Order: sequence, then C-alpha cells, then structure tokens
Amino acid sequence: MTNALPLPDFTHERVEVMTGRRSGLFIAVALHSSVLGSALGGARLWTYPSWTDALGDALRLSAAMTLKNAAAGLDAGGGKSVIGLPEGTVLDADRRRAAFLDLGDAVESLGGLYRTAEDVGSTTDDMLVVSERTAHVVGLPDTVGGSGEPAGPTSLGVYASLVATLERAVGTSDVSGRRVTIAGLGQVGSRLAERLASEGATLTVTDVNPAKRALAAELGAAWVEPSEAHLVPADVFVPAGIGGVLTDAVIDALDARAVCGPANNPLAERSGAERLARRGILYAPDFVVNAGGVIYLDLVAKQRGTLEQIMGRVADIGDTVRRVFDEAESRGVTPLAAAEGLAAERLAVGAGDGALV
Repeated sequence: MTNALPLPDFTHERVEVMTGRRSGLFIAVALHSSVLGSALGGARLWTYPSWTDALGDALRLSAAMTLKNAAAGLDAGGGKSVIGLPEGTVLDADRRRAAFLDLGDAVESLGGLYRTAEDVGSTTDDMLVVSERTAHVVGLPDTVGGSGEPAGPTSLGVYASLVATLERAVGTSDVSGRRVTIAGLGQVGSRLAERLASEGATLTVTDVNPAKRALAAELGAAWVEPSEAHLVPADVFVPAGIGGVLTDAVIDALDARAVCGPANNPLAERSGAERLARRGILYAPDFVVNAGGVIYLDLVAKQRGTLEQIMGRVADIGDTVRRVFDEAESRGVTPLAAAEGLAAERLAVGAGDGALV
C-alpha cells in the first residue's frame, strides 16, 4: 500500500513502536525533544490506512509539540503518542481499555521523559486507565482530583488568537458581525462557536459528523458540507478538525482574509505558509494558537500558579500571536517562520525561562 502521507525527516530523540500485547493494536510513542524538560503531548486514537501512516502522524505531531511547548514558554519538551486503528475497526469497551493499558506500558518505558494526556479520539477517562500503568500522565478526570478536560483552556487560547488575528486582518478586535467559518465542531470548535455566536459573529460551521447540524441550528449558524467550507466568504477561516486540510488547491480557492484555528498541522505542506502569504491571507500558526490546553495541563500538574493565574497565561496567547505578526512584518517572513524563530530562541535558552507567553 502506498503511504497517504510520506514519513517526515527523522529528528527525534527516541521513538517506541509496539504491538499492544493486550489489544493487538499499533502503538507509537514519539519523543521529539526533551531539551526543555519532560516532553508533554497527547495520545491520539485514530484510524489509519496503514501503520506507517500512524507512525508518520506521531512523528509530525511530536515535532509540532516541541514548537508548541517552546513557543508557549513551558519547561516541557515535545512528544506525542498514537494508537492506530486499522480501517473498519470498532473498539468495544474491553479492547479500548486494553489499548490504553498498552499505551501506559509504552509511556512508562520512556522513564518519565514523556508525559501523555488526552487528544483526538481519547478522553480523560482513557487517561485514568493509562494511569494504572504509569504515573507519567496528566489531565485525569476532575472527579478523581485531576485537571480534567483541557478543551476549555484550548478554546480560550484560540479565541484570544482569533481576536488578535482580526485586529491585524480587518483592523478591529470586535467579533460582532465578523464572518467566521469553523471547520470542525469537536470539543474546541464547539466551545469557540458558542462563544462567537454569543458575541454576535456571523457563523458558518461544518463537521464530518452530520449530527453536529443540531448545534449549528441552536447557534443560528449556517451549515455547509466540509468540502465547501473554504469557499464561504469569511474574515477568518478556522480549521478545527484534523490536520492537512490546507492543501494547495484549498489555499488557492480559500475565500478568507485570515486563517486561525486549533487544528494541529493544518498546512498539508510547509510551503502553504508562503502560498497563503502570496494570496494576502494572514496565517496564525497553529502551534501558537492551540497551546492553551498544554499550558493548562503542564502548569496545573506542576502547581505553578493559581487557576486564575494559569488561565491568564492562556489568555496571553493573543499577545504571543501579536508578537508573531510583528516579527513576521519586521523580518519580511511568514508568520510561520516568525513563530518557529521564537520557538528556536526558547530552545536555545533552555529550561527555566518561560517568558514568551
């Protein structure tokens, strides 16, 4: 089978690949960097055409976590784990539990260099299962004293980023009457849609799950099919689902003044950043925009500040986005290159300075 996505260059410190002894499923734990401390990144449960696609996703996502955690000013490296489901696989409760016990063993094998958390396809309850096999897990359910679901902090950071993006793209931070298209109504996208609707934004939404049309109706938002979302005229296009949606063809047809969303790796190719710039479309880099959840999880786990202080740190992501735009303009580069530069500065300084956010 030909890989849907080629494997990226290997720049990782360590990668563990296994077949879960209980579940029989493919599991990869990718540690990209521990320069800033124990790596932090979620566990993705997803369906892939082949195990190499699952591995490639782990490698790409873990590298993105290094950038995200560095740009967020955290003393945390980058890592990610993936449980790959063969196409057509449906997990019953027993096999799902087995999969996350297997993941716990894989995380434990890294001896604390990597901490996992919930991500696409996984939940805080799944992390409770992981915790039976390793202590290196964050974001346990609040019912057992954990920090709970991080989607709220993530959506707060995305909102702050969107406001900063509107300021630069249309000259105002007022979302009332602004046209926003949200592609993906999961935990984060739904929360963002609800807040924007309450503040008077003109919303268009979509999701691969047609049941999400009920939320669109509740919010008074227009609904379009996923394949048409980028064609809707918008001030801001918000990719909030899976990565790779901004292909060359989509960018060329995109009818938006800016892109700002929580989806990891939304650019199908890194060159998409230049392609957006050539079209005059402002791009807020995903690993800056969506860092609210990881900031929350890391700082709560390390007990660095009160909840109010930590959420204030999340809200300050908007200022980081402004700094990225300023750097991009002053250096004559794309916002992606500017954000990568900020992350590189942090990595060069090393742990102990969390000053970027």
